Amino acid sequence: MNHMSVSHLKELCEKYHLAPSKHYGQHYLLSHHVIQTMIDAANLQPSDTVVEIGPGFGVLTLPLAARVKCVIAFEIEKKIRPFWDEQAAQQKNITIHWGNALYQLPKMADTLPAGYVVAANLPYHITSNILRMILTLEKRPRTIVVMVQKEVADRICAKPGDMSLLAVSVQYVGRPRIAGYVPKELFWPVPKVDSAVVAIGDIQEKSRSHAFDDFFFRLVRAGFAHKRKQAIPQIAKEFNVPPSRIQEIFRQVSRDEKIRAEALSAEQWVQLANALIDRKIGL
Repeated sequence: MNHMSVSHLKELCEKYHLAPSKHYGQHYLLSHHVIQTMIDAANLQPSDTVVEIGPGFGVLTLPLAARVKCVIAFEIEKKIRPFWDEQAAQQKNITIHWGNALYQLPKMADTLPAGYVVAANLPYHITSNILRMILTLEKRPRTIVVMVQKEVADRICAKPGDMSLLAVSVQYVGRPRIAGYVPKELFWPVPKVDSAVVAIGDIQEKSRSHAFDDFFFRLVRAGFAHKRKQAIPQIAKEFNVPPSRIQEIFRQVSRDEKIRAEALSAEQWVQLANALIDRKIGL
């Protein structure tokens, strides 16, 4: 059954009294090649558990289930529940949780096996929230493969000079790369912008510590509070210390005392956080 033709998707939508929802940002993928790109990027093993967010009519779910031990999916659109009820007899290794993954996944993450994988074609408007939720779970996945807006993908994978709070947040816990670009014409309905597949690997299974994470993001948010301004004065203001003290610390990670937040790598932010903590600044 080809779930990837527009005509068949329209038939399914009519059968289940469903129209692609702008509220949920629903755009159905039409390309087998892109699905294969996502699967290849996940580097799956037969023993894997995959968590999928937004399975829709299963264009990614079903190929995943054919390759791994089980797929645990979260779907907010309850109108397609009859579709998955019909699949249940053939698809014994797929479990659908009906509701919002933003709230449901954190409640059950501890029950997932170590080294699980996350795969998702994310609605554009919740991309940052979903990534933030996944990357701050008590038990993180080993790999995340997501479809996002091309512009967001480029931001996630940015290098020093073009860094953002999003880029630092992702690169703080893993190593992102763009696995492929996806023209908007490969979706139905056609969205306004192109997409990209982002694979985030080498993810730290657990956080360094809640206290360090909180301090780290306090520091980074201060640095990016006014992106085009120099980082040192903003950080000094946040931690209520003279700029000269922050300058002294910055010399350890950068020779440029006029550096802006966008020029620092995630690793340099970690070095700065450790140096501030060593000097009892901000504690």
